[in-house]
Amino acid sequence: MRESVSDPAHIRRLLSGALTDRINDREMFMKGIDYSYYYESDSDVPPDQFA
Repeated sequence: MRESVSDPAHIRRLLSGALTDRINDREMFMKGIDYSYYYESDSDVPPDQFA
């Protein structure tokens, strides 16, 4: 049986633990930017290094 693609309940349940209500918190904002730069710098690693 396949899940309905029009029902976001399953995705909402999965993401609810990762969401925050601290949207106006400067520390949370800066942490998001730091993680963004961290993930972008990981793409600079050559693929053969992981083999």
